[in-house]
This record gives sequence, C-alpha cells and structure tokens, in this order.
Amino acid sequence: GDWDFWADWKERRLWVAVYPIVMITFPAAVQAVLWERLRLPWGATVCVLGIPFREMKNRYFNFRMGTYFPLNFVFPTAAVHMAIFLDVVLMLSGSFLFTAVIGGLGWGLLMYPGNWPIIAPLHVPVEYNGMPMSFVDIQGYHYVRTGTPEYIRMVEKGTL
Repeated sequence: GDWDFWADWKERRLWVAVYPIVMITFPAAVQAVLWERLRLPWGATVCVLGIPFREMKNRYFNFRMGTYFPLNFVFPTAAVHMAIFLDVVLMLSGSFLFTAVIGGLGWGLLMYPGNWPIIAPLHVPVEYNGMPMSFVDIQGYHYVRTGTPEYIRMVEKGTL
C-alpha cells in the first residue's frame, strides 16, 4: 500500500502499524512449509530476500519510467533483519507457537529501528519559504501524487 511507497509516510502511523502485520504473512508461510517438510530454518529470510527485487522492479518501471518519480522517494522497506530474527527464534525454539508470539513481536519491534538509518537523512529539518519542514515533506509537495498527502495527514490526526 501507500504506507510503504512514499518516503514522507515512512515515519507516520500507518507504516509502522500496518506494514509489519501485512508483511509477516508470506515469510511466515514459507518458513512454516520449509520447517515442516525439510527442517530448514531460513524460510522467512529466503522469502524476504526476493521481495525487494520484485518491489524495486515494480517501482522502477511504474514510478521512475512511468511517472518520473526519483527512486530515493519510493524505496522499499528493509525487512531482512526482521526475517533473520524470525528464523533464529524458530531455529532455537523449534516451536511454531513460540515463534509466532516472540518472533512476531520481534518482527514488529525491529521494523522501525532497522529502517531508521535509511530514512533518517530524509527527515533532516530544513527551512523552506520561511517554514520549518523536513526534506521529505518538501519532496512530497513538489511531486504530486494520486492520493493527496494533506488529506492522509488529516486522517492520521483523526480530524475526519
């Protein structure tokens, strides 16, 4: 969804809350199949390693070639560190229940700090026309998107 596409939304509530919940389904399914059938504890990592290639192909052809957005504005979320944690929990415990509770909790809690070094330079405060803004807010105002970010920001504040 949009919470993972735009760099100026990667700090907001939807990205932190929705992305880990939606993203864990495919790695957990691949992990369960590989663990049940072959006892290989690296299913989530293998699944997550393929996702950025697919997403970058999509973002390059759809955003860069189609609408001329810069690629540093629509980069995918890094999830390899979360998948390694999920696989290590399964390997050490051998239990799907323990992996679901502790691994799922770690998956969600590791998402934001693991991606912060990537998005931190984009949230540097700058002065633009006399107003303090972040660098990604200026990008968001200069590259008009299909969904209006001002409307989404109002919805996130609960003013609707």
